[in-house]
Parts: sequence; structure tokens; C-alpha cells
Amino acid sequence: MARLSIFVDGNNMFYAQQKNGWFFDPRKVLSYFTQHEKTQLMNAFWYTGIKDSQDQRGFRDALISLGYTVRTKILKEYYDDNSGRYSQKANLDIEIVIDMFNTVEQYDSVILFSGDGDFERAIELLRSKNTHITVISTEGMIARELRNVTDRYIDLNSIRQFIEKS
Repeated sequence: MARLSIFVDGNNMFYAQQKNGWFFDPRKVLSYFTQHEKTQLMNAFWYTGIKDSQDQRGFRDALISLGYTVRTKILKEYYDDNSGRYSQKANLDIEIVIDMFNTVEQYDSVILFSGDGDFERAIELLRSKNTHITVISTEGMIARELRNVTDRYIDLNSIRQFIEKS
């Protein structure tokens, strides 16, 4: 039995989906990656930045009812010197890595929905523990470093027909 954990960098995936012009259904994601009878889903985590404690409440509740553990962080505003505009960001990379390592004994395979190169070292360390890593992102939004250290890369568009929101 293959033991699987899924980690979704929600903010990173929002922009990847927006770039592609379509959005995936969190329920279909779980179904697609656990359709093989020899795959057991151990954990599914979803990480997202929020404006306040009520932001995205319905969406977060729906994720929880599907079986995701939802981790949030309040968005911080910062000034972008390049664009000359204020932006908001909630970086949850450390939370993702902590959960990956706190649950490492529970799984054999990881699916990471993110293109963020900051995960390079964490993925290297997980692979050294004989963990199989699949990264899902989209062309133009996956860091070369991340793509190089993963066992398998899947472009979101190649699985669109299986996971797209109706």
C-alpha cells in the first residue's frame, strides 16, 4: 500500500490557475490522486493567506469537510519598489515544510502543488529519506531548482480534464 500526503500551496496555485485560465476542484484533486486502490491518503494540507479570520470562511470550511487540514496566515502588506504599488502576501513556505517533516513517518509519497523554488532543499532532504516527490505546477511558474530536485513533475494542464472545477 502506497501512503500518500498532499500539500497545496494555495496562494501559489491560485496564480498558476489564474495564468492557465481555469481552476481545479479540491475534491477532484483528492479523487484523482487516490483512484488507485493501492494508494492510501494519509494527509492533505491546504495553505492560504487570508485578510482576516472570516476571509474565505466558506471555502476553508468546504476544504475541511473534504478532509484537508487548512493552515492560514494573515496577509501582510508591503511596498513593491519595482512596481511602485502596495501588495499583499502571506508566505506559508515554512508551515508547509514543518508539516512535511512532522508527518514524514506517515507517508511514502508526496504531491506538492507549488512552483516555489524555496522548497528545493526540503525536497532534497525528503528524497534522501526515500520519499517519492511529485511536484505539480505550470510552465513559466515552476522554479528550475524545484523541477530539478523532484522525482516527477506534472504540469497542471496535463491533468486538467481530471481535476478541473465544473
